[in-house]
Amino acid sequence: MKLSLAGVGACAALVAALGVAEEDIAPMPPEWFAPPKTASELGIERFTQSPFLDDRDLPPVEDRLPDDPVVSHPYRNIGKYGGRARITHWDSWQFFNWEHALTISADLRNILPNLAESWELSEDGRVTTIRLRPGIKWSDGMPLTSYDFMFRLNHIWLDREKSPQTNRSVRGAAFVVIDDLTFQYVFPEPNPLFANYIAFYGSHFVDPMHFFKQYHPAYRDRDELNDVLKEKGFGTWMAMYDALRGWGNEDAAQVPTLRAYKVVQRTPTKMRLERNPYYFKVDPVGQQLPYIDEIDAAIQLENSQMITFQAATGQLDFAAFAMETQNIPLLKLGESKGLNKVHIWRRLHVADVAIQPNYNHPDPKYRQLVWGTPERRFVRALSHAIDRDQMNTAIYFGRGTPSQVTAHPSSRWYEKRFAQTHIRYDPDYARQLLDELGLRDVDGDGLREYPDGSRLTITLEFLDFETPKGISLELVRNYWREVGIDLRLKSIERGLQAERAQANKMQMTAWHADKVTDILFPLWPDWFYPHRSAWDMTMWNHWARYYQTGGEMGEEPPEIIRTIQYWGDELRTATTEAHRTKAAKALLTAAAENLWAIGTVGNAPHPVVVSARLKNVTPTGIWGADNRWTLAYHPATWYIDEGSETE
Repeated sequence: MKLSLAGVGACAALVAALGVAEEDIAPMPPEWFAPPKTASELGIERFTQSPFLDDRDLPPVEDRLPDDPVVSHPYRNIGKYGGRARITHWDSWQFFNWEHALTISADLRNILPNLAESWELSEDGRVTTIRLRPGIKWSDGMPLTSYDFMFRLNHIWLDREKSPQTNRSVRGAAFVVIDDLTFQYVFPEPNPLFANYIAFYGSHFVDPMHFFKQYHPAYRDRDELNDVLKEKGFGTWMAMYDALRGWGNEDAAQVPTLRAYKVVQRTPTKMRLERNPYYFKVDPVGQQLPYIDEIDAAIQLENSQMITFQAATGQLDFAAFAMETQNIPLLKLGESKGLNKVHIWRRLHVADVAIQPNYNHPDPKYRQLVWGTPERRFVRALSHAIDRDQMNTAIYFGRGTPSQVTAHPSSRWYEKRFAQTHIRYDPDYARQLLDELGLRDVDGDGLREYPDGSRLTITLEFLDFETPKGISLELVRNYWREVGIDLRLKSIERGLQAERAQANKMQMTAWHADKVTDILFPLWPDWFYPHRSAWDMTMWNHWARYYQTGGEMGEEPPEIIRTIQYWGDELRTATTEAHRTKAAKALLTAAAENLWAIGTVGNAPHPVVVSARLKNVTPTGIWGADNRWTLAYHPATWYIDEGSETE
């Protein structure tokens, strides 16, 4: 992909003309930052339902709601019932998000109760106790109980047939049922941030046991189960479970849910969903949520260009996941015609593109270059050769933030100096560092060779997904070529990315730097110390395997890596805020000083496109996996108004 700076500059001018500047908008409701109130706390005594549910032979709405319903506050207006929303399958996660026992506050810093009315952590950090709200029901009317959480842990997470390698988040866990609504996760070692796992993973901690036990060998005779699997066309119960739970086939309509919407039809090209009549939340005037009655999620729209076109022309009511910063001008044209509204959120990635040298690469000359040079001079030279200001202007219309990989600005541990270390654009200084390392242009082609005169070529393999990696890396290639480094780019698909990264075959790769908020940074500080082998990471997989296996596999790391691994363990297991802060700052300081990964531009603008008829979507927000995209912004309170102007 070739990038024309003049063309992008023209787009930037167009965006400015169309008003991408920050809007004068109302603040988010304060209720989004605190534990939710219940109906009794707010004096709500009368509840109403959507007319869509009338004449369906359902129990009265009061009997379908929990004993004391949770109250969700809309961004702007009390909504009205009705309508059918049009979205893509990609955005289904955002539009009708999972319901978790615990959830995430809008500032990404706190864990709040949701399905649970309360939770507590034992003083030693080993036991997390959760109490569910009385009266919450699945979409088929069956009560939610402790046993639904027990089923998921014992018979999915810890089932050796389903999960041969236990996820670290639940390794060693024991589940204790106190009563129908109260249960505990008990760990042999301190796991004080387990609530963060629950808030992030959410629905992965609970299943409708009454439904899934008919397809699990712990509850059904194997021969009977195999007959069912054969009839349904599945080879294993695990495959059937995944298809049902992931809404992957036509039987998805049978699966009870806690979400605001349930599947009523699933075809190869479309999912039809309708409101969950047992959804446990109401609005401030007692109307059972959600407001919107039905959703059509198009499955065939997997082409991002087609999705962008439909969003720009008002054919989709919500589109965000496949939207790209570069498409803002086109999307804004639709806004100027009254077809949509383009909200500009911020991606939570501190670097949209974070470049990862492979410090465990088998080529000794390359490894010496990226790891063994004094004061990390080679990596520092590469960083100082990048013109992040130009990159910000060319790709992000000047609205991103040049940054190294560090904690997110919302984090209690963020320091600006960490983000700005070795970020100065100084190609002369980069050339000086490279000269000092004996990397010189021997054959006069403008590109440097190794000190022994052999060719120095670096191949960076990457998956071009979610953030503008292709365009960004083309610029990086040009910047590095200016200081004499021959960078070759290779765009690959996801499967090959995973295979080559984990097999230690890549010299470099790149990914976006998420897992940097207070929700995930303490749990998965992937950018800050080697602790797991990952498909999207290539910096230090051998050191991570050594750490994971207690030295049985991988390669023993050097002392500095053992030090940050120690602080990583301390961060994850600390039972006091002071100790956790000390560990976090140690990791962030080491990352800034050593520049494990090379950051580019982050906190970038992300278009969230809504149709003219969709209301209550907050104009600003933080977009990313750490906070489950829209989870904290209450999509059940969005509503359709066919007759009003675009908000």
